[in-house]
Amino acid sequence: MTATPPDPDPLRTPGLEPGGGVAPGDTPPDSGSTTTGLTHHEQKPPGKAASRIVIGLIILFAVLVAAMFVTRAFLLG
Repeated sequence: MTATPPDPDPLRTPGLEPGGGVAPGDTPPDSGSTTTGLTHHEQKPPGKAASRIVIGLIILFAVLVAAMFVTRAFLLG
C-alpha cells in the first residue's frame, strides 16, 4: 500500500495557473502535515515574580553601594 502524498493535487486545487504557479497576490496552497500539534513544549514567559526579583536585586545593589559611600565618608570625615 502506498501513502498519498502530503501535497494537494494540482489538478484539483483551485487558483493554480498552468504549470503549477499561483497568480501574483494569491496564496499558494499549504502542504499536508505529517505531525499534529506541537512538536515540543513551549515554555511560559517569566511572570511578575521574576521581574520583581530582578528589580529587588538592583535596588539591593544600589543600597549596598550607597552604604559603602556613606561609610567611606564617615571614615574620612
